[in-house]
Amino acid sequence: MKRSLRVAAYAVCVESDKILLARWVGREGKKWTLPGGGIDHGEHPQDAAVREVTEETGYAVRIDALLGIDSVRRHFTRTGLRRALAKAGNATDWHGLRIVYAATVIGGELRFEENGSTDMAAWVDLADLSTLDRTDLVDTGLALARRKPPTGRTETAG
Repeated sequence: MKRSLRVAAYAVCVESDKILLARWVGREGKKWTLPGGGIDHGEHPQDAAVREVTEETGYAVRIDALLGIDSVRRHFTRTGLRRALAKAGNATDWHGLRIVYAATVIGGELRFEENGSTDMAAWVDLADLSTLDRTDLVDTGLALARRKPPTGRTETAG
């Protein structure tokens, strides 16, 4: 089984009971998530979060605090044509480290990313989150922001 590690940085931006989200276009369809993404080689995670928020939403942000680090693990197998072209039983044990920051919008204008991993961005009422098709990262980021666990570990955040 192939093993893959992805380290990414994300921002929780909350203003006036609204949260800034980006709509991720993934394997299983479109889901709302925190703006952010993969860290480039040699890039500091804070710089990656700032860059990714700008790419996905059009906003410039200031990082206010490190909220925590989330660790997730998933298993993927190739499907359809990709599977037929790959060796039988090709699967990936994927490990994601998600560094989550609190951030404040300091400039820019809301716009959508073009030709990227997201296709929309929006301010969403916190009261409406339960109605959205969203990734678990949204709830994880909000839990970290609300509880501010001293270790920054999401299990403590709930």
